[in-house]
Amino acid sequence: MRLEHHLDIHLNETRQFLPPVEFSSTAKIDAESYAQLQKEAQENPVAFWEKAARNLVWKKPWKTGLIWNAPKAQWFAEGKLNVTESCLDRHLATDRRHKNAIVWEGEDGEIQKITYEELHRQVCQLASVLVNKGIRVGDTVAIYMPLVPEAVVAMLACARVGAIHSVIFGGFSAESIKDRVNDAGCSLIITADGGYRKGQIVSLKKNIDKALQEQACPTVHTVLVYRRTNSDVEMTPGRDVWWQEAVQNLEKQDLLFDAVSVDSEHPLFILYTSGTTGKPKGIVHTSGGYLTQVAATTSWVFDLKEDDIYWCTADVGWITGHSYVVYGPLACGATVFLYEGAPLHPAPDRFWEMIEKHKISILYTAPTAIRTFMRLGDAHVKKHDLSSLRLLGTVGEPINPEAWMWYREIVGGSRCPIVDTWWQTETGAMMIAPVPGAVITKPGSATRPLPGIQMDVVDGNGQSCGTKMGGYLVARHPWPSMARGIWKDEDRFQETYWSQMPGLYFAGDGARIDEDGNFWIMGRIDDVVNISGHRIGTMEVESALVSHPLVAEAAVVARPDEITGQAIVAFVTLKENIAFDGNLEKKLMQTVTQQIGSFAKPAAIRFTDSLPKTRSGKIMRRLLRELATKGKITGDTTTLEDFSALVALQQEEAL
Repeated sequence: MRLEHHLDIHLNETRQFLPPVEFSSTAKIDAESYAQLQKEAQENPVAFWEKAARNLVWKKPWKTGLIWNAPKAQWFAEGKLNVTESCLDRHLATDRRHKNAIVWEGEDGEIQKITYEELHRQVCQLASVLVNKGIRVGDTVAIYMPLVPEAVVAMLACARVGAIHSVIFGGFSAESIKDRVNDAGCSLIITADGGYRKGQIVSLKKNIDKALQEQACPTVHTVLVYRRTNSDVEMTPGRDVWWQEAVQNLEKQDLLFDAVSVDSEHPLFILYTSGTTGKPKGIVHTSGGYLTQVAATTSWVFDLKEDDIYWCTADVGWITGHSYVVYGPLACGATVFLYEGAPLHPAPDRFWEMIEKHKISILYTAPTAIRTFMRLGDAHVKKHDLSSLRLLGTVGEPINPEAWMWYREIVGGSRCPIVDTWWQTETGAMMIAPVPGAVITKPGSATRPLPGIQMDVVDGNGQSCGTKMGGYLVARHPWPSMARGIWKDEDRFQETYWSQMPGLYFAGDGARIDEDGNFWIMGRIDDVVNISGHRIGTMEVESALVSHPLVAEAAVVARPDEITGQAIVAFVTLKENIAFDGNLEKKLMQTVTQQIGSFAKPAAIRFTDSLPKTRSGKIMRRLLRELATKGKITGDTTTLEDFSALVALQQEEAL
């Protein structure tokens, strides 16, 4: 990738919000303690993270805090632990023993509540099953499950025996499963007969069978199947085993399972990045450093209290589900809420109905979900009592300022701080985010790097940019939860993340820092549009479009242009029940011209009922770019939530 020297800045957001006094007065970290944390981290970042690591359970203390030879890092070298002892065992000696670890609601309305004691027992039982099936330290296990509590049990059971789990999102196809299983060399697959989505049964076991047909995955010797839907599935003798039967057949001595100690740098999981074509890219995360940072950031950013009911809406198939559904919250002793199904099923107010019913206090979701709810109108939110909410969060991509304001005012009742978080699969944990009791927030900004994190925005030569220009987001110092590589492909890891600017981690995002030290993410570098020499982050144009009162969502891509080099094509969805105005395209172009400049005016605006998104809520801009440039889609569409959105756009293109 060729890096230009800088990016142009055209939008300027001036609104800001102090931490609410009522929130700050009881916050775990106020302005004074936040300043102290930052001071300690700046003076000695390694010692700072060593202090955080002491909050975990260690079987053997480490000898060296950090051994760094870019891009290779060893955090808490020679220390030994098992992450499940920090997430489960230590809570059993406290009042949390009988506290709910998980509150789960199925799409069909079924509710389960699982205490820490019960979760510990289930994890031990499944760990015994895995060992009985030949799984040992360092083996890899694939998990392909619906979002049920047993998906969490599966992850923790793998960790307890020292196996490396590779969670494959339940929306992936058989071909994608095969690629990931073979790349990781998995010995065993944990799946379910099916799961519920939009009132239908998703046949997960059938996809596994298709992936394994004709010995396509020769390393797999066992498939463990959880019975969720009671669907009719084929069970291959000698290979397939029902989860429930395997647990029932355990001997009494196998009902408890002592956690296997592993090295701090022992791989905990492999997670394959989504939305790519060709060879899958398995990001490797280890144990001690990863858990240290996800536990610390969970506590800081969510201000977790003992009585919170915490809901991160991500699936465990993505990094957000690993870090902030499972490992971080459980290490902090939180009560985690899980929901199996689609956010709008069976009605558009399903999210808000569950928040009211379960008295959820912390909500962490994606900007695309927020914009979807915003499009549907305020009435669905306002019909429910959301007074239990005290903190809101966003994750996954930059959030437009107007969506941020809607989230704050309509969902949060103008009383809940918003923590807008920036991080990646590769970073493992949050890197830039406000600590809600201490940091002034601005709509659309992730604010500042967290204590112990050294981020910067640089030009193409690696030099820090001033506040008047945008550049490339980088990390200047290693951090505990950083990826340790790409599975079986160290050269690709070096080339992708560490070769652009020697000694710096290259995040692949454009960004800027304002005069107050706040970071603003401007979108992926791949998405930057170059119009007549103006390099514009797509996030700025999207935000200008969403600022129009009739627009709910916008996705901006570039297409080649003979005169300007590139031109902007915008895909726009309107708020629900809006009568289409024939002059709206012209009005939206005027809005972009007024807020950014005439050079940024879209060459075309396509109105659509919905945008193509993954089930995790991310807009698939790659597919829109194909549509705008080629008029058809040829790339991987496996993870699309609703293929009909893309079909409709392609049909329009063909007319």
